[in-house]
Parts: sequence; structure tokens; C-alpha cells
Amino acid sequence: GASGIGLETARVLALRNAHVFIAARNIKSANEAKELILKDNKSARVDVLKLDLCSFKSVRDCANQFLALNLPLNILINNAGVMFCPFQLSEDGIEVQFATNHLGHFLLTNLLLNKMKQTAKETGIEGRIVNLSSIAQVHTYKEGIRFDKINDEKEYSDKRAYGQSKLANVLHANELSRRLKAEGANITVNSVHPGIIMTNLMRHSYFLMRFLNVLTGLLFWKNVPQGAATTCFVALNPKMKGVSGKYFVDCNELEPGAFTRDEMLAKKLWDFSEKLVN
Repeated sequence: GASGIGLETARVLALRNAHVFIAARNIKSANEAKELILKDNKSARVDVLKLDLCSFKSVRDCANQFLALNLPLNILINNAGVMFCPFQLSEDGIEVQFATNHLGHFLLTNLLLNKMKQTAKETGIEGRIVNLSSIAQVHTYKEGIRFDKINDEKEYSDKRAYGQSKLANVLHANELSRRLKAEGANITVNSVHPGIIMTNLMRHSYFLMRFLNVLTGLLFWKNVPQGAATTCFVALNPKMKGVSGKYFVDCNELEPGAFTRDEMLAKKLWDFSEKLVN
């Protein structure tokens, strides 16, 4: 939430009088984002937490810091990520894009879920979880999720590994939605594609993206407020009440790729993820 879509989403949430926590790896950038929000909205309630999604320890520390504040939690937006990285392993020994884009959010959501359930029950206000995925979820490996080859450097493709992690975001949202519905919990879970936007996310493919930007012009590209619009719509709009397990593009529900509709794949990913984070 310290830059790009995350910052814009935090700004909009603060304008709607939400108490916003920006969780970010770079605390300096997060505090600068906080000051930018406060500059235009002096009554905004914004705090900063340290979070490195590539580290299970950092995720647990962040969740514990928030829970220690004993504050309600109505909305969780899993926004951060990395894109098209060269092959590398996280400190926990997992391919970085899968670790950061999926497992970090999976663990953080699980650690904060009981607080969200408690908040929804005590306030009667529907809780909402939003996973930022991407149209890249259709451009994954041929098996969808490479459970047996997550760390296979020999066959690694930075583009398909990114697509795999974005597919995992949708599968995670869908499976969590099913589980919460079965429990009768007053929490929805949806995933969104924000659009193609030139942000810091593209630092590993900047020149390629600049070339495509010039080539395609304004037809496919969005600015940051346009990119954050769907996230804010799904997180805040009253029309979204009770809507869960769906995928949104341009503030409209869209049918995502075939792998995302595979319930067995989603359940397998859930079990696989639990083993990795635990």
C-alpha cells in the first residue's frame, strides 16, 4: 500500500473514514504514503506496519502487531506483489513470486481471519477480503499450479511463474469463500484484475512494458486511480453485499480462466499452502 494501486486504495478508504493500516516492506515509503494521504485529508486515520510478504516470520510479526492493538478489522486487501522476477528463493526456501504473491497473503489472511469473523459478528457489518489477481492468471504453466516443481529452476519461466501466482490468488479467494459460506461467516472474498498499469511492480520488465505502452497507446493501459477503482468498488460498494467467490474487471464480474473454476485444484492448493506456511 506504499505506492501505486495500494496507495490510491488507501487514500480512497481513508476518504471513506476507514482507519487504514498500510502494511509495507519499506517503512520509509509507507510513512511517505501516509503523509501524502494526510496532506489532502487532515482527518484521515492512517497507520503503518512493517510487512515483508516474502518472509513468513515478517507476516506473523505483522499480524501479531495488528492483533495486539485489539482493533476491529472489516476489510482486508491483499494488494502487494512482485512481477517477472529472475529465479530466486525466499528466506523460507520457496520461489519468490509464489512466496510473495500467494503464500504471504494466504498466511496473513489466515492469521487475521478470526479477528475479521469476530468483527463481523459483533458489528453486524459484512467483512470483505479482496485479492488482487491479474489477467495473467490465464498465462500459467500447463498444469496450472506446479505443486511438484514450485522450486524448479531448470524449467522456470518468470512470466508463467507470475501467472501461476496470480492464478493462486483467485483459487485462494474462491476456496476461502466456499469455506466461509459453509461456516455461515458474514465475510465475502473476491478477486480482481486491476488492469495494466505502469507501477513499481514492473521494475523487472520496465523497458518491455514501456515498449508495449508506446505500441498499444491508451487502448489497454490505465492510470493508477483507474487501476484502483475495481478494488475500491469490491471493497466498499453496497451493491457488493453478499457477493463472494467472484472475479471482477472494470467493476464488473467476469468469468476468469478455466483453472480458476477447478474446485479440486483450489482445495489441493489450500492444503499445499498450509503445509508450506506451517
